[in-house]
Amino acid sequence: MKHTYLIILLIVSFFTMQAQKNKLNLVVGTYTKTCESRGIYVYEFDSNNANIRLKKSSDSIINPSYLSLSKGSKFIYAVKENGNESEVSSFGFDPQSGRMNLINSVNSKGADPCYLINDDTNVIVANYSGGNIAVLGKNADGSLTEAKQVIQHFGKSVNSERQEKPHVHMVYFSPDKKYVLSNDLGTDKVFLYAYEPNASTEILTLKDSVSVKAGSGPRHLIFSKKGKFVYILQELDGSLTTFKYKNGTLTQIHETTILPNDFNGTTSAADIHITPNGRFLYATNRGDANTISIFKVLKNGKLKSKGQTSTLGKGPRNFVIDPTGKFLLIAHQYSNDIVIFKINKRKGTLKDSGQKIELCSPVCLVFSDEKKEK
Repeated sequence: MKHTYLIILLIVSFFTMQAQKNKLNLVVGTYTKTCESRGIYVYEFDSNNANIRLKKSSDSIINPSYLSLSKGSKFIYAVKENGNESEVSSFGFDPQSGRMNLINSVNSKGADPCYLINDDTNVIVANYSGGNIAVLGKNADGSLTEAKQVIQHFGKSVNSERQEKPHVHMVYFSPDKKYVLSNDLGTDKVFLYAYEPNASTEILTLKDSVSVKAGSGPRHLIFSKKGKFVYILQELDGSLTTFKYKNGTLTQIHETTILPNDFNGTTSAADIHITPNGRFLYATNRGDANTISIFKVLKNGKLKSKGQTSTLGKGPRNFVIDPTGKFLLIAHQYSNDIVIFKINKRKGTLKDSGQKIELCSPVCLVFSDEKKEK
């Protein structure tokens, strides 16, 4: 009898552990001035069935429109996108409860920060309206120092309304973290900086830059699974450019578009990601489209279009693929929701899961996996 009871207890414990293993924290950044939002929200997401449960929200903060989690998810770093009064904030984070506590905030050294990344030493920020990059130091307690370096971009391009000056839209580590890549929508350039995390002042040093098609407006990029290729999404014309990557240099090998042949509306490409197995790439288009494009990643790094599908909302700004590769979640800035799609791992196609989160102006989605280093 005791033996049978022990077996049952072990079976129950196993399935309980498996159930907990499938539950991840989904951390969401929002805009706070267009509707009622407290700023940052933490949800429990079940990667088995896409069930969602709200855990916590932050105290009211202004426009935490982009987030980055530290290694081990001990800290959350968030931009406070607020014109010339913009800041970057550090929060202590308890993954189990979802509770956040503000540690400190520092000046972003540029208007309207829209992207940030972090490692053990620094937080690196892309300031869109400021047209620059700021490197902030990190203390052992997760707090931020004032900027250790600010790099100002210069120039413009052919679109007089959107490219009248530099607009840095992204900073992104190379897989080996020896370089930081930066897309500048305003100058139609991608900059590649050598990265020395422990340097006192010259943390980033320009190694190279490449130009994309005039008027295209590079916004976001993603590396292929093995790091051999870089895919750059252009906001203004929907171009999607493939580069071969090696030691801080880019060589263009292919270009396609996220637009269908018969599309005549306004283009506003947004975000780009690849499935964990490296087989499929997705890119969102806002404007008049509100679609997500699907591409098969070929062995030579080029992309084969598999068409587009509706995102079932308005303003698909940011999206994320859960670590299991089962689900794709799209944040809609204007219809105020996060729609969850199920991914067909064999075909790459997307199907509405029937699950969604109603939330004011969600614009950044980040999964927290405490078992892995970020």
